[in-house]
Amino acid sequence: MTSLNEEVEMLRKIPLFAAIDPAKLKLLAFASDRKIYNAGQDLFKQGDPGDAAFVIVNGDADIIVTADNKEVVVATVTKNEIIGEISILCEVPRTATVRAKDKLEVLTIKKEHFIGLLTQVPTLGVEVMRELASRLQKTTTELSEARQELSQKK
Repeated sequence: MTSLNEEVEMLRKIPLFAAIDPAKLKLLAFASDRKIYNAGQDLFKQGDPGDAAFVIVNGDADIIVTADNKEVVVATVTKNEIIGEISILCEVPRTATVRAKDKLEVLTIKKEHFIGLLTQVPTLGVEVMRELASRLQKTTTELSEARQELSQKK
């Protein structure tokens, strides 16, 4: 069993939460749920409604996108990464499936708690925007490279 203080320290290791006041992190840790997923188990599926974000405590998970009835692993996430926040921030269905690669331990942060923290800590909002912009830049680069490869094959 992990103590509340240990969960706060774990949250502080996540770059997104590093500069947040420890008292606010303690409230976030208290309001969050720790869950275990087995290898092959889905945390959520593409198209599901977004009701929480997840912080990976231990283990790895694949980010999977389904297109033309085929699953494609587009990324792997690991310890201290946060996932699922796009859906709750943009109020859109889940953009991908997240599946445990091995035993996966996560901290589940409900939508209302995550949004509440964003409103209380404006610097967190800036960090979230930076993270999302970084992911968008990476995706745009990968898409551009894929298009270039396709055009060269024609």
